[in-house]
Amino acid sequence: MSKKKGLSFEEKRNRMMEIFFETKDVFQLKDLEKIAPKEKGITLMSVKEVLQSLVDDALVDSDRIGTSNYFWAFPSKALHIRNQKLETLGSQLSEATERKQSVCQNIEKVNVGRQNTENRATLSKELEELRKEKIQLKAEVEKYQECDPEVVEEIRQLNKIARDAANRWTGSTQNISYSFSPEILTR
Repeated sequence: MSKKKGLSFEEKRNRMMEIFFETKDVFQLKDLEKIAPKEKGITLMSVKEVLQSLVDDALVDSDRIGTSNYFWAFPSKALHIRNQKLETLGSQLSEATERKQSVCQNIEKVNVGRQNTENRATLSKELEELRKEKIQLKAEVEKYQECDPEVVEEIRQLNKIARDAANRWTGSTQNISYSFSPEILTR
């Protein structure tokens, strides 16, 4: 005893479209729910879902008249949609082909002076060595940056500002300088 395999969603969509194309008629949902299971083997529970997917993809037209929803699809519209899609894809293909040719031409232009010669290999190696040397020199400059006269002067200015701020906080308004006489040192 073998189990009967159900239809895939795409097969249900195709069979639903066959209903519209064969009859070339306008249907209500209740009509399709009666016809689809009998003639095309689409389960009653999935008729509405399949129909809605066809409406969403603009393969089936629908309109509300009064309190009823009507659905229809004619073969001429499907042919027209396919022809439009074919034209669109054809124009996209031609644009992509033109871009590809343009890119290939640009690649050829760029590669004109880039043949792998001995001179080019030597220059490339020299360039790499110079880049490494540049990185080493930058590291060395950063190491000695604290001895830079501009940096030293900036530190002096910051120290002066800090000393003035400390004097303001402690209430000292005058600079006190201590001088030692030689007598004090000998005692």
